[in-house]
Amino acid sequence: MPIDFRKLARDQERAEEQSRECSGAAPDRERTKVEQDIDDFLRSLGERNASRNTVLAYTKDLRGFVEYVSGETDWANIDHVRIRGFLSHLYERGLSKTSVARTLAALRSLYRWLAREGVVEQNPAALVSTPRLPKKLPRVPTIEEMSTVFDGAMPDEAAFPERERLMFELLYGCGIRSSELIGINLDDIRSANGIILIRGKGKKQRYVPFGDAVKSALSEYLPARQKLLAEKRTSSRALLLNLRGSRLTTRSVGRIVKQIAVARGLSPDVHPHTLRHAFGTHLLEEGADLRAIQELLGHERLSTTQRYTQLTMKHVLEVYDKTHPRAT
Repeated sequence: MPIDFRKLARDQERAEEQSRECSGAAPDRERTKVEQDIDDFLRSLGERNASRNTVLAYTKDLRGFVEYVSGETDWANIDHVRIRGFLSHLYERGLSKTSVARTLAALRSLYRWLAREGVVEQNPAALVSTPRLPKKLPRVPTIEEMSTVFDGAMPDEAAFPERERLMFELLYGCGIRSSELIGINLDDIRSANGIILIRGKGKKQRYVPFGDAVKSALSEYLPARQKLLAEKRTSSRALLLNLRGSRLTTRSVGRIVKQIAVARGLSPDVHPHTLRHAFGTHLLEEGADLRAIQELLGHERLSTTQRYTQLTMKHVLEVYDKTHPRAT
């Protein structure tokens, strides 16, 4: 009996969307000053419009630090040696240099806040060296490889073909982040002007243009979306829905992108941010201005956008090595 890939994908999505994290209640005890201060710092991140992903990452990292210094009541007893010990503990647990560097950044940010609040006078985390990270450029699919994703109908692995096509068109066609993708509401789309309102990091907003490919994908998806909502007898402002009629999650976006990309012959390493890299790189290769790309991607600093010049130069060198008669 042939395998129904579409049914498998739908079942997988339903199982994922219905799963819920379970947490047990911790025994009541008096909280230490260190724990209270860290909670206050995490709350302050939200007040300063830090992105949801930053808050979640810092919460995870600092909860680990609280466990390591369990029972400590005085910041004066936590010096740079103890922080180094915590980072060594993370290495022993198998965390990567990137994860350890992010944890150290969280601690430095915490101590800067503590200093502003008058809780500490020095920042011992500043005395700890950041792990040396490998300078590895991401592998970006070529324009030809991206074209194969959009050629013909979506593969059988697609649980909701109209939605999947629109996801790829928006991620690659507009260069948006997965968190920005799932945050799009129906009324954010200005079809007459060919632009979409995007809510980026730190609650910053920007408009990004979209072309005929996105417009075509929208025209196919919206009737299917309306049919789904009618079947589920529900409503939603969200543009992209799961099979239960609720807003899609970033986790589902990542799984769907990888599934479709692999089915189209791309690398298993492809994820939503890969399509954003491809957007910036391909624009630059085709002659787009770096400042314009910065605006489209929503980068605060031009130096972040300049990373794409490195990606493009790598491509140029590969072409030179393969084609120029005097290259070897």
